[in-house]
Amino acid sequence: MARFQTASLALLDRWITTLLGVFEAVGGLTLLAANVLRWLQRSLLLRQIRFGFPAAVAQMNRVGVRSIGIVSLVSGSIGIILALQTSPSLATFGQIDKVANLIAVAVFRELGPLIAAIVLTGFAGASIAAEIGTMVVGEEIEALEAMALNPIRFLVVPRVVATTLSLILLSVLSDLMSVIMGCVAGVFFLDIPYELYKQNTIDQLKLSDFTTGLLKASVFGLILGLIACQNGMRVTGVPQIGRAHV
Repeated sequence: MARFQTASLALLDRWITTLLGVFEAVGGLTLLAANVLRWLQRSLLLRQIRFGFPAAVAQMNRVGVRSIGIVSLVSGSIGIILALQTSPSLATFGQIDKVANLIAVAVFRELGPLIAAIVLTGFAGASIAAEIGTMVVGEEIEALEAMALNPIRFLVVPRVVATTLSLILLSVLSDLMSVIMGCVAGVFFLDIPYELYKQNTIDQLKLSDFTTGLLKASVFGLILGLIACQNGMRVTGVPQIGRAHV
């Protein structure tokens, strides 16, 4: 009986610890998002506070431009896979040309932003977290604060803006690559006439499909930037190698 009570208390303690950790993470992200929006608003309304466009552009080049190749590769592969995997089921009903409709809706609404977000998370999210974490361990954040420079304004805001804008643009690239490679697979492997494939794609897509994907991409990019920056800011530790040479 005593062992059962001990195990139950240990399990309850783990649940409570996990729940508190979730609340702490969500609360930290919310507070960080509020600070980012506050600095963005102040930079737009107050002339004495400038938004760091050069820093944001540099971050977009680092996390966005360098992700173009891998996003194009993964998205194009997804387009080909969708065409080849869905064609047998559609061919059973004599509707193999509807492959174009299926790919267009799936990619523009869901898969395009999702693929871009997954790739950018692995490619850029870890990089941002590691970069800021290195600054924290190297006491560069404390140096900024000692010079009365807000780390949120100079470090977090450009990176969050860069990930958000980069993911929106990469989502558009992902949509186009998936549709193009799906068309290639449909024309050359499924014998669907190019004009029919193009017309089905155009007829299927609506403006709401495109805007829905872009809205999801912006949310994904915002969350990605906030989580990466928050994890970087929460890094703790002492650079032992550096300390050994002091």
